[in-house]
Amino acid sequence: MMEKANSTSGLIRTKSDQLVETIAAALGAMRSSISPGESAAAADGGGTLESGGGSLESSGGQLSRKSSRRLTAASPGRSGGKNTHIRKARSAQLKFDVDDLNSGAALSRASSASLGFSFSFTGFTVPPDEISDSKPFSDDDEIHEDIEAGRQKKKLQTEPTLPIYLKFSEVTYKVVLKGITSTVEKEILNGINGSVDPGEVLALMGPSGSGKTTLLSLLGGRVNQPGHGGSVTYNDQPFSKSLKSRIGFVTQDDVLFPHLTVKETLTYAARLRLPRRLTKDEKYQRAADVIYELGLENCQDTMIGGSFVRGVSGGERKRVCIGNEILINPSLLFLDEPTSGLDSTTALRIVDTLHDIAEAGKTVITTIHQPSSRLFLKFDKLILLGKGSLLYFGKASEAMVYFSSIGCSPFIAMNPPEFMLDLANGNVTDISVPSELEDRVLMGNSTAETKSGKPAPAVVHEYLVEAYETRVAENEKKKLRIPIPVDDETKSQVCSAKREWGASWFEQYSILFLRGLKERRHDYFSWLRVTQVLATATILGLLWWQSGSNNPNELQDQAGLLFFIAVFWGFFPVFTAIFTFPQERAMLSKERAADMYRLSAYFVARTTSDLPLDLILPVLFLVVVYFMAGLRMNVGSFFLTVLTVFLCIIAAQGLGLAIGATLMDLKKATTLASVTVMTFMLAGGFFVKDVPVFISWLRYLSFNYHTYKLLLKVQYEHISHSINGVKIDDGYTEVGVLAAMVVGYRLLAYLSLRRMKLQPGA
Repeated sequence: MMEKANSTSGLIRTKSDQLVETIAAALGAMRSSISPGESAAAADGGGTLESGGGSLESSGGQLSRKSSRRLTAASPGRSGGKNTHIRKARSAQLKFDVDDLNSGAALSRASSASLGFSFSFTGFTVPPDEISDSKPFSDDDEIHEDIEAGRQKKKLQTEPTLPIYLKFSEVTYKVVLKGITSTVEKEILNGINGSVDPGEVLALMGPSGSGKTTLLSLLGGRVNQPGHGGSVTYNDQPFSKSLKSRIGFVTQDDVLFPHLTVKETLTYAARLRLPRRLTKDEKYQRAADVIYELGLENCQDTMIGGSFVRGVSGGERKRVCIGNEILINPSLLFLDEPTSGLDSTTALRIVDTLHDIAEAGKTVITTIHQPSSRLFLKFDKLILLGKGSLLYFGKASEAMVYFSSIGCSPFIAMNPPEFMLDLANGNVTDISVPSELEDRVLMGNSTAETKSGKPAPAVVHEYLVEAYETRVAENEKKKLRIPIPVDDETKSQVCSAKREWGASWFEQYSILFLRGLKERRHDYFSWLRVTQVLATATILGLLWWQSGSNNPNELQDQAGLLFFIAVFWGFFPVFTAIFTFPQERAMLSKERAADMYRLSAYFVARTTSDLPLDLILPVLFLVVVYFMAGLRMNVGSFFLTVLTVFLCIIAAQGLGLAIGATLMDLKKATTLASVTVMTFMLAGGFFVKDVPVFISWLRYLSFNYHTYKLLLKVQYEHISHSINGVKIDDGYTEVGVLAAMVVGYRLLAYLSLRRMKLQPGA
């Protein structure tokens, strides 16, 4: 027996040496991707091959376990529990063709069902002491791969964060629909219960209109209107404004500035949202880290793009939105349908990213419309909604078992989410019907029967709600009453009274000012706008070619030119500024809901960032018109004309901002602005000389009138005291009135924004 054992042991070593030499040769081609220490360990002639706990040891030493793990990463079917991800092989797939050994032993290839390389040996047994020395592979050293790019990826934000346990019970929400003759109260959510812990991903699933987004907005503290009830707690504490800095919320629509690059978008967000204790360089580094972690470095200098601007892909845009939120290392991350409109591979990558975020100790809640089976299996918990009612809450992996227990199971192989969405819609085609519902159909209940002989959707919905209430609801409610494993000090951190801004007021202003300049420089200097201004200036210069004169009686025509300049640079800015706040409402709501900046800093930055751009086109316009029309050839007069036009522009712009911010509706705002500008033009003092007393006050509200008088003073004060029936005075009154309009209209716009309600889910 001893001789046989020694012979077998020698055979093992001989075969092991041959096998190790084969593996070492294969590893030679991979030295660039494997550390030198591991390569040396493989080349020493030692190795450990594990399969189901068995190991082979050679006299030369052991093959490094990390090398073994890197080899196992090449297996296409490697799985490692709930945190397993699909990974690319480092270099396609390692294949070893080993000849049959002397005793007839055969080496099987790696299969998709194995955890690593599965080796099958015959003719000998492995000693028990060697089996006991072997250790199972660990996921700790796994290499995280970028699915799309096929390269190593840094693990997402592993710095410590405050763990938040989210619980919600009996959550309800109602809206009042006002009709012409009556009002109807509609129930959106009805008694929703659930919980999610740090490190878990909770999916909210249901048909369109089932209340997913409303529930997500309620849990994220984004619904300020009355009409919601129930209890929502964060570490057993109610929602407070200080929680906003710990919550990331990714909306369904990708609300981003189209003309900013990926890097600029995340950098500005980092400078505004990250705490003041971080330096500017540290904030830049955080943005760079997020870009790398999300695999966006290849497109970081590409514009985001939009409807009319080419930019990044849909998946990259969604990752930029997620990056905007994970910059602040949130404890809670809410996402509204992050995979909608994406292909299955990109959607899988997004969900894998969410898993990485959850693994860092964060709580992730996302709505999902109709995920693939691969995506569905990655969720830890599931809430299924139907018409605002709770149809299921629990582990996602146990959902199909639950529905089978209540008599609902598919007749054919179906994607689990597709099956559950059919149930939530009341569609039981290809689904077994519970005996209770079959009895209703057989009894001939016309209200419960459809043409196909199946129960009506309303009856199916009622049955599912009753089944959940009787079988699961009470048990889940008991779980909600279990105290969370968090001490009082951690609980108190959730509701700190102090509200912290990421930057001072001046820093917020300067960041928003620079962002505004970069975003809108493309609009201001578009070839269409420049052509419009220069073409108008050229036509005016040709029509009033060298019309200047020192005779007051010959200046009537040129006075018409000055009035047109006042009207044109009053009309143009009004209709440009009207679009400012209605178009940026979604962005403003999103950023204000996240407490990125003070409204006053945004408003001042938004209005002043337009000023440098607003001055360039009028200067080009006046350079062409002024000299072609032969206006007063004096340096002082030219610059005073430019200043007068500039004062008119910012006054008119204030009116447009006020109208747009007050109405927040482009059709209504355009209609009101058209009537207002036309009235100001007619009352401007050129068309009508003798205005009736009861309406003469209108001209004093018209910026066209005051601009016209100032232009007449600048050009003709040395010739006459009255031109075309308009008296020329010192001009101080006109300057004061225009300055008052500049301030007054903007103050009205700011107060209108201040009372603007944030959109739900913004």
